[in-house]
Amino acid sequence: MILYALRCNCGHEFDQWFENMADYDAQRPSLTCPSCGGHEVAKAIMAPRVGKAQPAAPAHPCNPVGCGNGACPMAQAMM
Repeated sequence: MILYALRCNCGHEFDQWFENMADYDAQRPSLTCPSCGGHEVAKAIMAPRVGKAQPAAPAHPCNPVGCGNGACPMAQAMM
Protein backbone atom coordinates (compact mmCIF):
# COMPACT_ATOMS: atom_id res chain seq x y z
CA MET A 1 0.00 0.00 0.00
CA ILE A 2 1.17 3.52 -0.82
CA LEU A 3 -0.07 6.67 0.89
CA TYR A 4 -0.01 9.61 -1.51
CA ALA A 5 -0.40 13.25 -0.57
CA LEU A 6 -2.77 14.69 -3.17
CA ARG A 7 -3.61 18.28 -4.07
CA CYS A 8 -6.50 19.69 -6.07
CA ASN A 9 -6.27 22.70 -8.37
CA CYS A 10 -7.80 24.86 -5.56
CA GLY A 11 -4.85 24.01 -3.30
CA HIS A 12 -6.60 21.61 -0.91
CA GLU A 13 -4.32 18.79 0.23
CA PHE A 14 -5.46 15.35 1.35
CA ASP A 15 -4.03 11.83 1.68
CA GLN A 16 -5.29 8.68 0.02
CA TRP A 17 -4.12 5.05 0.04
CA PHE A 18 -3.49 3.08 -3.16
CA GLU A 19 -2.47 -0.55 -3.72
CA ASN A 20 0.45 0.55 -5.93
CA MET A 21 1.37 3.18 -8.54
CA ALA A 22 -0.72 1.46 -11.22
CA ASP A 23 -3.76 1.66 -8.92
CA TYR A 24 -3.20 5.42 -8.54
CA ASP A 25 -2.89 5.81 -12.33
CA ALA A 26 -6.12 3.84 -12.86
CA GLN A 27 -8.07 5.85 -10.27
CA ARG A 28 -6.64 9.27 -11.14
CA PRO A 29 -9.41 10.26 -13.62
CA SER A 30 -12.10 9.61 -10.98
CA LEU A 31 -10.36 11.16 -7.95
CA THR A 32 -12.17 14.07 -6.32
CA CYS A 33 -11.13 16.52 -3.63
CA PRO A 34 -13.05 15.86 -0.39
CA SER A 35 -13.07 19.61 0.39
CA CYS A 36 -14.37 21.12 -2.86
CA GLY A 37 -15.24 18.14 -5.09
CA GLY A 38 -12.71 19.24 -7.71
CA HIS A 39 -11.60 16.65 -10.25
CA GLU A 40 -8.20 18.13 -11.10
CA VAL A 41 -6.17 16.16 -8.55
CA ALA A 42 -2.45 15.36 -8.69
CA LYS A 43 0.23 14.08 -6.37
CA ALA A 44 1.60 16.76 -4.06
CA ILE A 45 5.27 17.03 -3.22
CA MET A 46 5.91 15.02 -0.09
CA ALA A 47 8.78 13.81 2.03
CA PRO A 48 9.43 10.07 1.97
CA ARG A 49 8.34 8.11 5.01
CA VAL A 50 11.29 6.08 6.17
CA GLY A 51 10.83 3.63 9.01
CA LYS A 52 13.24 3.61 11.86
CA ALA A 53 15.58 0.65 11.96
CA GLN A 54 16.31 -1.18 15.16
CA PRO A 55 19.40 0.19 16.90
CA ALA A 56 22.55 -1.75 16.11
CA ALA A 57 23.82 -4.12 18.73
CA PRO A 58 26.90 -2.80 20.51
CA ALA A 59 30.16 -4.13 19.09
CA HIS A 60 32.18 -6.49 21.22
CA PRO A 61 35.46 -4.98 22.34
CA CYS A 62 38.47 -6.25 20.45
CA ASN A 63 40.91 -8.34 22.45
CA PRO A 64 44.37 -7.01 21.50
CA VAL A 65 45.98 -10.33 22.50
CA GLY A 66 44.33 -12.14 19.57
CA CYS A 67 45.36 -9.63 16.89
CA GLY A 68 48.94 -10.77 16.45
CA ASN A 69 48.41 -14.53 16.36
CA GLY A 70 45.58 -14.83 13.79
CA ALA A 71 42.92 -15.53 16.41
CA CYS A 72 41.23 -12.16 15.98
CA PRO A 73 37.70 -12.72 14.58
CA MET A 74 37.75 -9.24 13.04
CA ALA A 75 40.89 -10.05 11.05
CA GLN A 76 39.41 -13.38 9.92
CA ALA A 77 36.20 -11.69 8.77
CA MET A 78 38.17 -9.28 6.58
CA MET A 79 40.06 -12.05 4.76
